[in-house]
Amino acid sequence: MSAMSPIRRTPPWETERVRTRHLLPVLLATLLALTGCTGGSDSSEPKGGDTDKLQARLDTAKKTLDTAETINIALATKRLPDGITGLLSATGKGNHSPAFTGKVNVVTGGSSLGADVVAVDGKVWAKTGFLPDFTVIDPQDLKAPDPAALVSADKGISQILVKTTKLRDAGQSRDGKDVLTTIKGTLPGDVVATIIPSATADQEFQVTYRLDDDDELRDATLSGAFYPGGGTVTYTVSLSTSDTPVSITKP
Repeated sequence: MSAMSPIRRTPPWETERVRTRHLLPVLLATLLALTGCTGGSDSSEPKGGDTDKLQARLDTAKKTLDTAETINIALATKRLPDGITGLLSATGKGNHSPAFTGKVNVVTGGSSLGADVVAVDGKVWAKTGFLPDFTVIDPQDLKAPDPAALVSADKGISQILVKTTKLRDAGQSRDGKDVLTTIKGTLPGDVVATIIPSATADQEFQVTYRLDDDDELRDATLSGAFYPGGGTVTYTVSLSTSDTPVSITKP
């Protein structure tokens, strides 16, 4: 009888080498397929259809504001740069006549000045702690807007919803129990200047909107050069609407 040939066992590292050699073509094919699907584009950039959907939601939000009997508004910045005269906050309610009644705080001479304000018929009346009666003022002297203009359907807050460019979906966030959709974009400075006149008209402003499931605007945050030499300032405006009319007359 001839001696039996010894059984040759493949070393484990050679087995692994063979397996890797067979897997490489599969991995390369998968990578090429994925590259072909993406086309090398940046997935963070919204597609045309996505932009249209975002704009449609903002259009609905504008319509809701423009058809409301009453708009409740609160506009504020956390701080103004040192040495700047301007609007710190405005809270109140208005209608599309346009008219507004509420409270306004401005910073002037390094101090904050609060006043009760009524704006109607193109005029603004203010009453401060040291003025017992309402007095007609020019808000531009304080680098502040006519508060009634904020609720105007033509030149107020709602116009920015249809004049924003570079729209993109920024995901969702919570406001209490509500889940809101965040939409970001860019606004021309000349549009922002119709709301706050001191805004630099030839610069772009960044804007962030938050909408609820009914496409009603919960708030908008605008950042940019609102005051010459003041750097970037951020204003947030919160809005709500009511079907109950409000009557606002001059004091």
